[in-house]
Amino acid sequence: MDNRLLDILVCPLCKGPLQHDKEAQELICAPDRLAYPIRDGIPIMWAEDARDMNAATDAASART
Repeated sequence: MDNRLLDILVCPLCKGPLQHDKEAQELICAPDRLAYPIRDGIPIMWAEDARDMNAATDAASART
């Protein structure tokens, strides 16, 4: 992922900065707890396509 692109991309919901998770190929918005996928090198910045990171936390706590 191009660093210049990462510098200008922001969360479409809160307009906050994003963190690049290279291993998962996602852009993470920590305040909104959303992970935007990167497909074929293209960030998909639609909230509908973002992974809700709260859902993963809720599922993990439900198992314990």
